[in-house]
Amino acid sequence: MTYDLRPRRSVLYMPAANERALEKAKTIPADAIIFDLEDAVAPDAKSEARDKAVAAVKSGEYGNRELTIRCNGLDTEWGGLDIAAAGGANPAAVVIPKVDSLATIDEVSKRLDAAGASPKVAIWPMIETPQAIFDARRLAAHPRVAVLIMGTNDLAKELRSPIVSGRHPLVPHLATALLAGREAGKVVIDGVYNDIKDPEGFLSECVQGREMGFDGKTLIHPSQVASANDEWAPTVDEVEYASRVIVAFDEAVIAGKGVVTVDGRMIENLHVDNARRVLAVSAAIDAMN
Repeated sequence: MTYDLRPRRSVLYMPAANERALEKAKTIPADAIIFDLEDAVAPDAKSEARDKAVAAVKSGEYGNRELTIRCNGLDTEWGGLDIAAAGGANPAAVVIPKVDSLATIDEVSKRLDAAGASPKVAIWPMIETPQAIFDARRLAAHPRVAVLIMGTNDLAKELRSPIVSGRHPLVPHLATALLAGREAGKVVIDGVYNDIKDPEGFLSECVQGREMGFDGKTLIHPSQVASANDEWAPTVDEVEYASRVIVAFDEAVIAGKGVVTVDGRMIENLHVDNARRVLAVSAAIDAMN
């Protein structure tokens, strides 16, 4: 199975109705931007935000950043219009909130096609309800789904769970979505950290997310971008070690040796696979920069 190695360490929500925010996003070193038409936009500004998001995606002024649009749900008066407009703009993906079923993914895909969207326009469903957790395997397996995004605030609300340091009430459900994503070979992005005045808490949650296996984190403020980028990038030591693992393994194969060791540790195929992924991720980040 091949995996999508495009960097998505930092996935920043930007309110599409805010002209200053859209302009600032052109210079923020986030790997991906979500132009938000949903939670960050008041009802009377939805139409204006939609037009601005479409213009931003079409502008070509955001460099190598991956551009997506978060639409309102199809159960709202704006959802259908959002998807039609996004389909015409051809972003990298549409982000769909509170996806509970394959029927929703199929309907969004059908509407994108009707709007003339490229088949390359992916769907990023937000996993933020109990039903979505139970159906995560089927959602992840859909061919148009490229990324799962954890909606931790809404998930905590649905569970009647407090949002606490360490997120122990959510960990089992986060892990379930991660398993579904890994089974399908899809990217899985961690949820947001709400307190922008608590950089230490944010960094701790980034470390937890990376250790769990997430590919990056959704962010609500530009001040969070640098920490997320650093946490999800291989370190110099990790890249150097990965290179030595591959060299040692290749040399052992040529020499016909049955046992390979690096720094006193036995190396197996799984370690070589991990090393190759570290180098591929590092190369993808360098290419993006």
